[in-house]
Amino acid sequence: MTSLIEEFERHAHQSSQPKPQSISLGLVKASLDEEMPIFCQQKINFDPPDPVLHVCARNNHFVMGMSSNVLRRIDLDHPDSQDDIELLKSVDDSMYDMFLDPTGRHLIVSMNSGENFYLSRHSKKVRVLGKLKGHKISAVGWDVYTVTDSSTSQILVGTSKGLILETDISSGGEDNRLFNVGPEQYVKQLYNLSKDKPYPVTGLECEKMPPHNNQEYRYCVIATLPGRLYQFVGGISTSAEPPVFQSIFTESEDAPGRFLELPGNLGYSKLCLFHPKFRSPPTSFAWMTGAGIYHGKVNFSGSVGDGVILDAKLLQYPRDEDETRDYPVSMVLTEFHVVLLFPDRIKAICTLSGVLVFCDYFKDTSRFGPMRGICRDSLTEVIWVFANKAIYKYKVVRETRDVWKTYLEKNEFELARTFAADNAVNLQKVLTKEADHLFLTGNFLESAEVYAETLASFEEVTLKFVSLEKKDALRHFLDLKLKALKPQDKTQIALLVAWLSELWLHEISRLKERGEEGRGKLEAVQENFRKFLHTPRVKDCASENRSMIYDLIASHGDVEDAIFFAVLIQDYERVISHHIQHENYRSALEALSKQYSRELFYKFSPILMQNVPEETVDAWIRQKDQLDPKRLIPALVQCNHKKFAVQTNEALRYLEFCTQKLGVRDEAIHNYLLCLYAKFKPDQLIPYLRLQGQEQSQVCYDLKYALRLCSECNHQEACVHIYATMGLYEEAVDLALKIDINLAKQNADKPDEDEELRKKLWLKIARHVVENDKNVKRVTEFLHECPLLKIEDILPFFPDFVTIDHFKDAICTSLQQYNEHIEQLKEEMDEATENAKEIRSEIKRLRNKFSSVHNNDKCSSCGYPLMIRAFYLFPCSHKFHTDCLMAEVVPHLAVDLAARVSELKRKLEKKEKKQNTAQNLLSSIAIGVLSVVESDQKIKEQLDDIIASECIYCGEIMISCVDKPFVKEAELKSVVESWC
Repeated sequence: MTSLIEEFERHAHQSSQPKPQSISLGLVKASLDEEMPIFCQQKINFDPPDPVLHVCARNNHFVMGMSSNVLRRIDLDHPDSQDDIELLKSVDDSMYDMFLDPTGRHLIVSMNSGENFYLSRHSKKVRVLGKLKGHKISAVGWDVYTVTDSSTSQILVGTSKGLILETDISSGGEDNRLFNVGPEQYVKQLYNLSKDKPYPVTGLECEKMPPHNNQEYRYCVIATLPGRLYQFVGGISTSAEPPVFQSIFTESEDAPGRFLELPGNLGYSKLCLFHPKFRSPPTSFAWMTGAGIYHGKVNFSGSVGDGVILDAKLLQYPRDEDETRDYPVSMVLTEFHVVLLFPDRIKAICTLSGVLVFCDYFKDTSRFGPMRGICRDSLTEVIWVFANKAIYKYKVVRETRDVWKTYLEKNEFELARTFAADNAVNLQKVLTKEADHLFLTGNFLESAEVYAETLASFEEVTLKFVSLEKKDALRHFLDLKLKALKPQDKTQIALLVAWLSELWLHEISRLKERGEEGRGKLEAVQENFRKFLHTPRVKDCASENRSMIYDLIASHGDVEDAIFFAVLIQDYERVISHHIQHENYRSALEALSKQYSRELFYKFSPILMQNVPEETVDAWIRQKDQLDPKRLIPALVQCNHKKFAVQTNEALRYLEFCTQKLGVRDEAIHNYLLCLYAKFKPDQLIPYLRLQGQEQSQVCYDLKYALRLCSECNHQEACVHIYATMGLYEEAVDLALKIDINLAKQNADKPDEDEELRKKLWLKIARHVVENDKNVKRVTEFLHECPLLKIEDILPFFPDFVTIDHFKDAICTSLQQYNEHIEQLKEEMDEATENAKEIRSEIKRLRNKFSSVHNNDKCSSCGYPLMIRAFYLFPCSHKFHTDCLMAEVVPHLAVDLAARVSELKRKLEKKEKKQNTAQNLLSSIAIGVLSVVESDQKIKEQLDDIIASECIYCGEIMISCVDKPFVKEAELKSVVESWC
C-alpha cells in the first residue's frame, strides 16, 4: 500500500504545479486544451493482497473493502498513516456494500448475511449495528448539515427489500460499551417503496430546504428503485421526537402517485447529485436506469411546487462502434458530464448535448478483472475506479473546456461567454456569432455593442451598419470603438471623432430640413451631440483638430453648434469675433468676461469701448488688477474727442478706479488721466494735482508734459502748481501774481529751507503790490506775514513822494527788534564768559587728581596681577591689562573701528621691533630712535581714544549689552553639557 500513497502524493504534487501562461490571443493554449483529454487517467501502482470489493472516497478520506473482510482506511491529507481494520474473521460472509458520509467521519458496512457494522473515523474497531441486523443496506441518505464527529445524527437507510428506515448512530463512549449498548440510538421504519414486489433502494438523498416558518424545518428526500424515482417533500417540527422524518413520508402517503417510472428494469440503478461546493445545495442530478440516464436540474429553494426536479431529460447510452448497446455498471456525476463505468471502459457524456466526449479503455482487464465500481470525491473532484486487483484515478482537467460550444449552438450566449472567458479565441467566436444573431434578428443597437467587443473587421462591420437606413446603430458602434481605443491611437481617435461628428451633424441637418426646429426631437439630438463633444477624449481630440471640426460644422451651416464648440474648447476669440461680426456687442462682452485670457481683453476692448462703453468699463473693473491698464490705453485713446462724451466719462471712471482703488502709479496712465481732466473736466484738475502732492519724486505724471498741456489749455493755476512742484518757485510766483496775490503768497512760502529765496519771492510780491496797486499799507502788512522782510528791504520800492507817516509804525517796530537782538547778544556773551571760567578751574583741579595702584591689584578681566604688564586705570577704579581691555572692547565696536584697532596694533608691534633693534645701534643714530618713539606715542594715543575712552564696565558699552545673554548661542550646548 506504500506505493499507492507515494503515487497519490506524486500526482497531487504535479497537479498543484502552476501551468504556463498562454501567450498572444490564446491560440497555443486553445490547441493544447483540445489535445488534452478532459478526464486524465492514472493507474495507481498498487497490488492489493485480496480482491477489492468496494471503495469509498469522501472529503479526502479513502476506504477500501476487500474480500478478506478487511477495511483499509487512508487519510489522503496524511497518506503516511493508514489503518487495516478487520470486520469478521470468518470468510463465509462477504461485504454487500459500504457507505461513507460526506465528511468522511462515519462508515457503515453491510454484509450479505444481514450483519451491519459501524466504524468511526477516530476508532480502529468496528461496532455491530445490532438493531439493523437482518437488513442488507443498499443506500444511505446522510444529513450533512447535522452530522458531527461523534454522531451521524438522523439518517435514512434504504434496504435491499425497498424499506426506508431512520436511525441515529453515535460513536458513543465507555458507558455504551460497559452496558453493551449498540451505537444506533433507534431504528424506525418510515416507508416501504416495494409493496408489490421487493426491489432494492438504489439511491437515497436527503436535502434541507428553506422553511415556511420558524417552527419547522423542510426537507426533500429523493429515493430510487431500479425503475422508479420518488420525491418526498415535507416539514419537520423543530421539537419533533425521533423518528423526525416520519412526517415527511406521512404526508406523501396521501399522494401515492408522486414518483416517476421509466421502462427497462436492469435490476439495479444509480442516483447521483452534484454539489458545487462542500455542504452547498446540489444543482443537478442523474439517475442511471435501463431506459437511459435521466438528468436534470434540482432546485431546493422551495419555489418549484411540491417537487425539486427541473428541466429533466433522458440521455441515451452511447453505442459502441459496432452499434451494439451496452449497459453501464455504475456512474458518477460531474458539473457537465455523466461518467459511465463499463466492465472494460469508461465513457463520459456531456449533459448539455448528450454527446459522448470521452472514452477510455482499461488494459489488462483479464489480469485485474472487470471494473467493479466508481466513486467521486466532491471535495477534490477526483474520480476513483476499481477492479478486483487494480485502482485507477481520474483527474478532471478543465471540464468546462467545450461547454461554451454547446451553449453557443443553443444560442445561449451569456452562458457561452461565461465559459469561454478564459480563452480569447473562443470568446471571440462567441461574441461574433452573438453579434451576427442580433443583427439578423433586427436588434441593431445590441448588435453594435457586441460587435464592438469583437475583433471582427472594422470595415465589414461598418458596411453592415452603413447599409441601414437609420444610423443609430452605426453611431453606437463607432462610439464604443472610440471608447476602446488607447490614448496613443491619436489617428484612429481623430478619424472616429470626425465620422461621429459628421453623423450627428447630418442628423441635425436632416431634422431641420423636415421642419423639426423648436421640437423635442431636434433638441434631444442636439443635446446628445453636445454631450458627445463634452466627452473628455472627444473634447481633447477636437481641440487638437479644431479646424477639421469647424469645417464639418460650417459645411452644415450650423451656427449654434459652431458657437457651442468654440466655447467648449475655449476658443473664445472665435466666439467674440462672431458676436462682433453680427454687432451683438453685449454677447461678445459676456463671452469675453467668462474667459481668462487677458490678451483677448486687450484685443477686443477698443471696439467694445466704442459701442458698449459702460458695460466694457464694468467688465474691466471686475477684473481688478488682472488687467494691465497701460495696455488698455488704445481703447481709451479713442474716446479723446468731444463727440464721445459717454466714452470719455467711462474712460475717466476706469482711470480713476486704477489710480484711486488699485493704486496704479504708471506714468502713462496718469498722463492720460491728466489730459482728460485738462480737456474735458478742468474742475477736477486742481484736486487731482493736489492729491498727487508737490514732492517731485512722488508725483506719478510727467511734470513737463503736464506743464505743456496746462499751458496749451490755459489752466494757469495748474501751471503755478506744476511750477512749484518742479521747484521753479520764481516762475510759479510770477505766474501766480497774474492770477491771485494770495496764490503768490502761498508759493512764496514753499521753499522752507532756502530763506534767501523766500525773501526774494516775497520782495517780488511786495514790488508787484507797490508798482501795480500803489498800496503802501498793504505792503507794510507783508512785514507781519514774512518775518524775513525788514522795512529797509521794501523802502527802495516806494516812490520818492511817499511820506514816513505811512510806515512809521513799521520803522519803530524794526528798531525795537534790533534793540532786543542786541540785548540777547549781550546775555549770550556773559554766559559764555562764565562757562570759560568754570572750564579753566576744572582743568586746574584735574591736573592734581591721582589714583594709587598696589602691587596686589588684579586685572578686572583676567584676574591676574595687574603689574606684570601694561595696563589701564579708569577713574571708576576698574583696572585692565592693555590686551585684556582690547579683547573686551573690540567685539562691541563697529566693523570699521575694529579694523582700525587691528591696524594700529599691527603698526605698534612692528615699530616696537624696530625700536628694540635701534637700541643696539651706535649712538650716531640716536636722533632716529627719538623720532621712532615720538611716532609710537601718536599710535598709542589713537589706540587709547578708541579702546580706552571709557570703562567697559561702567560706560555705554555695558548699557548696550543689557539685552544680550551671558552665554552665546553657539556655546550654549557645550555649557549645558558641562553642567550635566
